[in-house]
Amino acid sequence: MSDALLCARAAWLCAGAVIYAGTAQAQTMTPDMLRPARDGVSVASELRRTTETPAPSRIGNIPTYGTAVAAGAGGTGYNSLNRRRPARKPYPGTPKQLVSPGPGSPVPIVPEPPLTIPPSSLANKPPLPPALTGSVVGQPLRRRLKPDVDPFGAVGDYAGSFLVKSAVELSGGYNSNPGRFITPRGSAFYMIAPEFLAVSDWTRHAVVADLRGSFTGYGQQFPSTDGTISGVPTSVDRPDFIGHVDGRLDVSKETRLTSQLRLRVSTDNPGSPNIQAGLSKYPLFAAYGTTVGVEQDFNRFSVGAGATFDRIAFQDSQLTNGVSTPNTDRNYNQYGGVARASYDIMPGLKPFAEIAADTRVRDTELDRSGFKRDSSGISGRVGSSFEFTRLITGEASIGYGARMYQDSRLNNLTGLLTAGSLTWQVTPLTALRGTATSSLDETTLANASGVITRTYTGEVVHDFRRWLTGIGRFTYGTFEYQGVGRTDELYSASADVIFRLNRSLQLKAQIRRDEIKSNVAGGSTASNVVMVGVRVQN
Repeated sequence: MSDALLCARAAWLCAGAVIYAGTAQAQTMTPDMLRPARDGVSVASELRRTTETPAPSRIGNIPTYGTAVAAGAGGTGYNSLNRRRPARKPYPGTPKQLVSPGPGSPVPIVPEPPLTIPPSSLANKPPLPPALTGSVVGQPLRRRLKPDVDPFGAVGDYAGSFLVKSAVELSGGYNSNPGRFITPRGSAFYMIAPEFLAVSDWTRHAVVADLRGSFTGYGQQFPSTDGTISGVPTSVDRPDFIGHVDGRLDVSKETRLTSQLRLRVSTDNPGSPNIQAGLSKYPLFAAYGTTVGVEQDFNRFSVGAGATFDRIAFQDSQLTNGVSTPNTDRNYNQYGGVARASYDIMPGLKPFAEIAADTRVRDTELDRSGFKRDSSGISGRVGSSFEFTRLITGEASIGYGARMYQDSRLNNLTGLLTAGSLTWQVTPLTALRGTATSSLDETTLANASGVITRTYTGEVVHDFRRWLTGIGRFTYGTFEYQGVGRTDELYSASADVIFRLNRSLQLKAQIRRDEIKSNVAGGSTASNVVMVGVRVQN
């Protein structure tokens, strides 16, 4: 080739290179930018590798046609083959997460941040202790305390894994008619009321012991020529104790075993027709029993069943003439069972249905009036627990009960049963509360099969200050003695003031009016009570 042709070819190649270089510099998008990386490998690099690498030999291989399953699947997006993918590396700067060592899927645990205090609040203040700042080697940081909703509530003490709270109230005052005489006769009195509460602090299972008692003593006796005044004992001192211990054993997340031990020690209420004439003091009775049951959850549906045993035993009556009379005809054993089913429709709304049955067997076949009072009873009720906007909470139920006696001369004791409790937080300082109870009770009146007791209570609680609370309460009750036509009505109105000095000491005052109206001559009574006291709690 001639020199002229060589020079012309070289010039043409240089010009082409210059033109190509100028075009590459002016281009704003390269072909690789239109081929994004998949699984960390560029598509352009993959194409260059496949074009530069010779194809494998097809001799002896079975030919395949079409596209293989998930040929284009990558390491991100939808996983159609459910294959295990390699763990992705965290982004730079991502903090490490602690993992709980328990079984199953690991749950990330985010460590609690240390307590921080704004720098502006540290001016002219001593340095924080090392335990708070975390500068002590090997010592954990202090946890934030929970907000205290009751700044004057009892703190309690821990005994092992139990939170124990105790209190005692010492009160004194004047009662214008403590024995519910037809002609009122008053007396000063004192009252001692201890309390004990122990609650387990366990992750699973639970035990709660709640014990409360009181003793009311009167400084004046009420003697008369025959030792009584209208059948009222000369001494009207009254002890009263009620306590129960509840237990729960969590067999599994859905299955629980429950039990309860209960005890009540008291006397008949003053003014009750069950009180004998000629008593020197009220005879005591003890009512104790137990319940053992099981509860099972089926998602939102829950069922429970239990067996019950109760016994009531009365002390012998002491008369003013020194004679003692037995009360064995009032003692009996009760065997029964209860079943309950509920369904959690939504948070705060859980309707339920309950049925109970029992049999009462007395120590003596005949009572003091010659009646066979062994009986069997059955009751059922339906209701619901509710919670609306966290301001209105409670439970209400309605049902029907019946008790059949062995003696054909005694009519069946039947009646409507209502029960419920309601709390309405009207304002942060004012709350309305209401309760309703009803029961079929025993009586010693001749020809009366029993008494249907219904009680309704409403109260208003208002905090004038965080340390000053006022309570207004009103109670209405009815006592229907079936078979004899007697009906007693109870009216009680009271006003209380609580002055809290600190968490451990409170001052209390109460004024109360109690009145019983009866359709039987000589059954209506009234009394006024004024009382002040102090409460010490821990």
